[in-house]
Amino acid sequence: MSDASRDDHGPDGASGEGRGTATKIVHAGRDPRRFDGFVNTPVVRGSTVLYPNYDDLIHHRARYTYGRHGNPTSESLQVALTALEGGDGVVLTPSGLSAVTTALLAVAGSGDHVLVVDSVYRPTRNFCDGLFARLGVETTYYDPLIGAGIAALIRPNTKAIFLEAPGSQSFEMQDVPAIVAVAKARGITTLIDNTWATPVFFKPHAFGVDISIQSGTKYICGHADVSIGTISAIGSALGKVRSTYSALGMTVGPDDIALAARGLRTLAVRLAHHQKAGLEMAEWLAARPEVSRVLHPALPSDPGHAIWKRDFCGASGLFSLILKPVPEKAVAAFFDALTLFGMGYSWGGYESLAIPFDCKDYRTATRWEVEGPAVRVHIGLEDTADLKADLDQAFARMREVAAG
Repeated sequence: MSDASRDDHGPDGASGEGRGTATKIVHAGRDPRRFDGFVNTPVVRGSTVLYPNYDDLIHHRARYTYGRHGNPTSESLQVALTALEGGDGVVLTPSGLSAVTTALLAVAGSGDHVLVVDSVYRPTRNFCDGLFARLGVETTYYDPLIGAGIAALIRPNTKAIFLEAPGSQSFEMQDVPAIVAVAKARGITTLIDNTWATPVFFKPHAFGVDISIQSGTKYICGHADVSIGTISAIGSALGKVRSTYSALGMTVGPDDIALAARGLRTLAVRLAHHQKAGLEMAEWLAARPEVSRVLHPALPSDPGHAIWKRDFCGASGLFSLILKPVPEKAVAAFFDALTLFGMGYSWGGYESLAIPFDCKDYRTATRWEVEGPAVRVHIGLEDTADLKADLDQAFARMREVAAG
């Protein structure tokens, strides 16, 4: 497993421009000389852009043409993310889900077929089963462990394969290189939701993935105070994404972009803490008598560990655990007893979170069968000793209620 601080983790070992990932995160996209020496790019609020003369106006000769199409604030973040992703360009959207839907709309239309991993983020699945289906796109869900076997599911009208590694909530690892190889041999576009790892710990384009998607709401921003999505693309996929984005008329407010840019600059150090604390808490939880198993690909005991170790150079603070069987009232008592872990449907911020989940009702290509209640946790930036104490007293309350 290579050093996460270097930008050379990929199948070909290429070092790109030779600067470390943390250096890119701090410096890319900033030009203090352009803004009178100010370190951060100013927040530019505006819709109308004035042209100096008639000829420039009718030929659209200007660095910026209209507020929705970009300004110095958005350009700074896009340049920085492009350097981090290693792609050809980045589009910003109002949320992670809008990044997913825009990317999918860019690569498939009426009469087309797409393959989507069965462990995908559930709102992505809702889009595929809802609006995408009404637009005439058929979706087939596939086993996240399928690897090169995905070739058997490809049809003449298959236009895209959507991956997510590790899987949402259930954390299965996908063999990204094997799936990408099959897709490239057939001219099929590949997309991946890379929110869990970010390009700090996994660089999809280095493995041949055409479109890399993030919910920047999570680790890019890192402070639970903004919603934003990012789409990085290479080759012809970038033009498709840009034209679809423009046709949909979406834009992201400059203040949200500025908050995302501010969060980006500390991404490397925050992720280092999330990884260290997350692994410590995962190992501690795996040893608890109330826990049956922990779903975390960076643990050697995890079924996906070999793939994670081969392709990834780090792990974030999000993982799941399966409790030993207890009544639902005991699970409720556990959650209600938590004081540091908040209950909320997000993650990636500075705060620790926990939610119950059950994939059984919406999986179609695979069966979700576990021995007890499932819990997803995000390990934030708190002291791990305090997090352990909080969980310890919550487990005690769970045992008390379970015992009647």
